[in-house]
Amino acid sequence: MSGGVYGGDEVGAIIFDIGHQSLRVGYGGEDAPKAEIPTSLGVWEDPNDSIDSSQQTVKKQYNIDVTAIQFRKEDMEIVSLMKDGMIDDWDMFERLAEYTYKQRLHALPEHHPILLTECPWNTRLKRERLLEMMFEKFNVPAMYICKNAVLAAYANGRSTAMVVDSGATHTSAVPVHDGYVITQGIVKSPLAGDFITMQCRQFLEEKDIELVPACLVASKDVVREREPPRWIRRSGPEPTSSWLTYMVRELLQDYQMNCLQISDGPYDEDTAAALPTKRYEFPTGYNDEFGSIRLMIPEALFDPSNVKGVGASILGVGPLVTTSVGMCDMDIRPSLYGSVVVTGGNSCLQGFSDRLNRDLASKTPPSMRLKIISANSSSERRYGAWIGGSILSSLGSFQQMWLSRQEYEESGKMILDRCA
Repeated sequence: MSGGVYGGDEVGAIIFDIGHQSLRVGYGGEDAPKAEIPTSLGVWEDPNDSIDSSQQTVKKQYNIDVTAIQFRKEDMEIVSLMKDGMIDDWDMFERLAEYTYKQRLHALPEHHPILLTECPWNTRLKRERLLEMMFEKFNVPAMYICKNAVLAAYANGRSTAMVVDSGATHTSAVPVHDGYVITQGIVKSPLAGDFITMQCRQFLEEKDIELVPACLVASKDVVREREPPRWIRRSGPEPTSSWLTYMVRELLQDYQMNCLQISDGPYDEDTAAALPTKRYEFPTGYNDEFGSIRLMIPEALFDPSNVKGVGASILGVGPLVTTSVGMCDMDIRPSLYGSVVVTGGNSCLQGFSDRLNRDLASKTPPSMRLKIISANSSSERRYGAWIGGSILSSLGSFQQMWLSRQEYEESGKMILDRCA
């Protein structure tokens, strides 16, 4: 290391891709993350007797990762450390990072530079806090913070692209030009994975289907289609409502990924009824065939006009892209339409890219060539930003971009200006 610049040695960089649903983490240069850990943690209070027995100090305890969260505790609440795509609870994030290094990566933070992703609307204050935590608390040798939309574009071999990211809490259209986000062109909508999960829950509850997570079922009998389930509840402490909501959401997400499909064109009852049905069995043993509803629920992503309670101001995925392109300079519009990159966990819904292609084809000016870039495998779409970070951190030309500990000690938070 010379002149305060981190040279990047043989030790691989660690990539932290922080999303609302989960934290994807692994080593730079690899094809996929080593671990995916939920960003919702189990939190409960443990009263510790202090030296003076009359005083009781209450210490917060955390359950981290899938298995620990599923463990039923009477007073354990499930809390998310994220809000609007940004880190909201720093104490929880610190615990999650400690757990990740020790239990999942078995690595020492001081040995590896770290590349962190952030949403394009992250605030300066939160970036500074992240920089401070990584250098002061974890003693990393070097770090870099990069916008997840830019990394998703890199993962698909583009430095200029229109990145359509549909995740858990929102779907966003982010224009990227030469590796920089065009901030005034960002458009986002709250219609995303969690919204579809809510629609699924409404529909299933209307049909009187009992939503019980698998970990509460001790045993069940095989029943015929649509017959009432026969099952026995597992004994144990009564869980909190936030824990139950979280576990039911997991079940609904499984139903979502297995059953739902996005139709090629605007939803049509007759076309939907002609498609083959899909059977799904719930943890209680209740099973049914699902037909047109498979296409009706996710239709809201592309055409929110028929959904109750959704205002006219909320845009479907197609208009989201055209609005975003319209906010950018005339001269870069053709290159944005020429590489529309689809990424995010919610984009793994069957038919997402085909429908987007069809919706945009009818709205794209005839002088411009439209090209939708969507990775074939769902894991590549889901881990788009992480894969981009993995590629970027292993490039020789990137090694001089790291913000080193020496620079941080000399200049403080000013060095953040180098992170585009």
